Amino acid sequence: MIREGWHRRVVLDLIIWAMAVLLCMLWRWVSNKSEYASYWSLFGILTILWIIVGFAVQLYRPYKESWFWQALLSVIADAAVLIGVCWWILPRLPYNLSPRVAMWTILIVGAMETVVVLMEHYWKYATNMTVPAMQIEKRRNAVVTHPDSPRSVASMRSIRQSVLSVTTETDYRMLLEKAHLDSRLTKAICDRDRFAFLQIPDYQYSTIVDLTLLNDARGINRRFCAVNQKLPDGGRYVCCYRPQEYIKQKILNKYPRPLNWIIYSLYFFQKRVIPRLMLTSRLYYDVTRGRKRMLSKTEVLGRLYYCGFEVDEIVPMGHIEYVFAHRHSQPYPQEQIKVYGPMIKLPRVCENMEIKYFYKFRTMHPYAEYIQKYVFDARGGMDISDKSNDDWRITNWGKFMRKYWLDELPMLINWIKRDIKLVGVRPLSRAMFDTYPEWLRDKRTLCKPGLIPPFYIDHPDTFEELFASEDKYLTEYLAHPVRTDIKYFFLTLRSILTRKTHSA
Repeated sequence: MIREGWHRRVVLDLIIWAMAVLLCMLWRWVSNKSEYASYWSLFGILTILWIIVGFAVQLYRPYKESWFWQALLSVIADAAVLIGVCWWILPRLPYNLSPRVAMWTILIVGAMETVVVLMEHYWKYATNMTVPAMQIEKRRNAVVTHPDSPRSVASMRSIRQSVLSVTTETDYRMLLEKAHLDSRLTKAICDRDRFAFLQIPDYQYSTIVDLTLLNDARGINRRFCAVNQKLPDGGRYVCCYRPQEYIKQKILNKYPRPLNWIIYSLYFFQKRVIPRLMLTSRLYYDVTRGRKRMLSKTEVLGRLYYCGFEVDEIVPMGHIEYVFAHRHSQPYPQEQIKVYGPMIKLPRVCENMEIKYFYKFRTMHPYAEYIQKYVFDARGGMDISDKSNDDWRITNWGKFMRKYWLDELPMLINWIKRDIKLVGVRPLSRAMFDTYPEWLRDKRTLCKPGLIPPFYIDHPDTFEELFASEDKYLTEYLAHPVRTDIKYFFLTLRSILTRKTHSA
């Protein structure tokens, strides 16, 4: 059956045959140049025959509708038919045509087709995330179903032995004090599989202590969501993980310079970069089963907030950090897969209050966007550049990229799409936009945002100075749009050249 899109594959096959024939000519398998014309006719007939047989063996069936081995067998069958035809017919023709030349050409075409099949089906494998989106159940009035009571001595002895099998005596005593392991309303569990949490009755425990290192846990978001469903409103959750910074220092201290940085870079690429790339993410987790992954503090906290928790306290215990959180709300709608690549799209408030997505290079750890308020509150609020002081969500390379505007280069895509103009007030996140006075918010939404903001000319130090700077630009722009943008463009250029202005 001929399916939609077959013509693209036929064109690809024509290109493959042309390349294979060219290779045969370059390798001089046909030594007599006078025979070239006869071979070109043969190759033309073989190409047509390849396409006809390809339709018969379903070579042109869409790769999304076939298995890899089905597609590979179709290529083998097509090549085998053509080799058999050439081997049987060519010696019987009156022309001096070598079956070996035709056979090698067909084998080259078959090899190229195999590479195409591999690429198509690996793309299908890498991008087809079969894990269904998690359904978040609506909750009824969630309260603990039975009163608290102390555990017996035998029960505490059993719990202590279980906890010490995965952690230390010091950790046990800390959990006993802070998580109340001696209470019957506290449930301690250690299991890599999130399904263990689904066996816990709803609202039976006010505190769940998860002793499995998140670095080795499978499906962290689904694990957190399962706990969220089992806890009552305001219930506490304790989890633990090995911070990325500890692993970094361990490697750097173990090996001499510069070998330590080379080893760490390779380790980082394997554990942090490969799991985040679209084409390698699924393969990585299928091979490693999610074990020994690197987790930053930002990612762990961001995942907790994403899944409906608020963090109360972080307790470092040697190479492990324990995070104490409480259930705050329903989780965000759980997406099928959340991949954090090098480029991201961020929602921003634009002209006429329209929300548009702007491209930037990632400079923060994954899930950083979900703990913005947490960081701002912990560090005493945000500054005029929409960042808190000493923002630990930003990676080391992110600081360098922000300093020299490298993270904003992808916004040129938005400029090409005409979402943004060259000069204008910067597009703001909703959290930052809401901090502006209402009169300035209304004024901002009258104009399209810009790549080059007046921020880089006036260098405001306070929010009041920032508001005044933007108000001055907007007033001038609404009166004389073109003249104002030209003026601010050259003023920014002079500021960069003379004052060494850089991105905040």
